[in-house]
This record gives sequence, structure tokens and C-alpha cells, in this order.
Amino acid sequence: MSGTAKATVFIENDKVIVTEWRMAPGSNTGWHRHGHDYVVVPLMDGKVKLETKDGTSFADNKKGVPYFRNEGVEHDVINADSGEYAFIEIELK
Repeated sequence: MSGTAKATVFIENDKVIVTEWRMAPGSNTGWHRHGHDYVVVPLMDGKVKLETKDGTSFADNKKGVPYFRNEGVEHDVINADSGEYAFIEIELK
């Protein structure tokens, strides 16, 4: 990943990777593909732009409301809000 968002890995072991992502307005995670299923827990309300090979979509995320994603989709996540956005990503190995 070579985006402009700040990633902080809190836990990485043989079962899980837990990463906090902090994103300034317009910053991104960089194109990547998850090798495992994962859960995202937004730390604040925010709007993100999702880029995939199939196109662009937007998601309005709510603080504390988690969502699940399957492994394998290549994507880039961009902060589409005017303020900072942050989330915790829990990748299950």
C-alpha cells in the first residue's frame, strides 16, 4: 500500500491484524487487496469513496457501526469528507 493515510498496526500475530487508519481529507489507503476476510469499525461518522476495477462508489459510515468484507477485492479507500476520518480494520487470518 502506498497511500497518504496514516496506518498504525496495533496487533499482528498468526490469527489477526488490527490496524487503525487515520485519513486527512482527500487522503487514501492506496490500492490493495486483502488476503483474508476483515471487519471495519468506523471511529467517527464519515463519507468514503471506494475505487475498484469495476468503478467508483461512496459509503456513509457511522461511528461504531461495524461492517464485514470478504477477502480478495482490490480497492482504494479515499476520505471524501471535509474533516479527518478514522477507522479500525480487523483482518482475520
